[in-house]
Amino acid sequence: MTRAHLRRHRGQDDDNSQSQTRQSRQRLRRPMIWLSLILLLLFLGPVLVYLTGGARLRGDWSTASQAPTGLAPDPAQVPEAVVQVYAARAFAWRGAFSVHTWVAVKPTNAERYTRYEVIGWRLYRGLSPVSASSDRAPDAQWFGASPWLLRDVRGAAAEAIIATLLDLVASYPYTDRYNVWPGPNSNTFTAYLARHLPALRLSMPANAIGKDYIATGWTLTRSPHGTGIQLSVSGMLGFLVGPQEGLEINVLALTIGLDPLGLAINLPGIGRIGRARRP
Repeated sequence: MTRAHLRRHRGQDDDNSQSQTRQSRQRLRRPMIWLSLILLLLFLGPVLVYLTGGARLRGDWSTASQAPTGLAPDPAQVPEAVVQVYAARAFAWRGAFSVHTWVAVKPTNAERYTRYEVIGWRLYRGLSPVSASSDRAPDAQWFGASPWLLRDVRGAAAEAIIATLLDLVASYPYTDRYNVWPGPNSNTFTAYLARHLPALRLSMPANAIGKDYIATGWTLTRSPHGTGIQLSVSGMLGFLVGPQEGLEINVLALTIGLDPLGLAINLPGIGRIGRARRP
């Protein structure tokens, strides 16, 4: 074989190698573009929440307000049983991503409410993260963030829920652990109560990180509202579909969703955009 043939053969090999490299890059480019778009969609909401003042990167919890907001009826004026579920932006930087949820109850003719929630710092002090308190106002600000009502049940229906609530709180399976992301945390606790209290009919906020943490591994169960189904993979991946909650897709514990019957969409960090649900 002459030198000219060798040069020509090497040139063809180089051309083939360059062509294969270009094809490999093109095959990788499309997945990378999709991955970038997904990450942008997931984290754009929390960034917007922060930029619009919905959350602060830091704060002093010891001086943050925990004042009542007037959402809970006065026991002296409302003797009937009351069950209310609240949500408020989480403290400091966590508020850009998620809300904190809790349940407050008042039996018939009771003089005070009892507020049930999971608080992470309790575990760090050697206590159970589950808090049952009659000292904190049921509708108090969550360290400076004003709450809103997710659910408001009165009368006989509320009394029936309260009758089973104590045993259910005691059965919460994650009293030995707490993780801000992807759970178990305060929203895991509230969603746990809702799944076992179908009469509560609670639709959890889409931006309640931890609500999709059910157990380690693959879990198929009913949704917190009780009318849908949910698949969760350790709270980090999954989906939920139901007539009241619509369709939700969980990626890295952040939820994107569509509620066609409620005329709303759900975005990470931001939560529900559209027609508000009636409590």
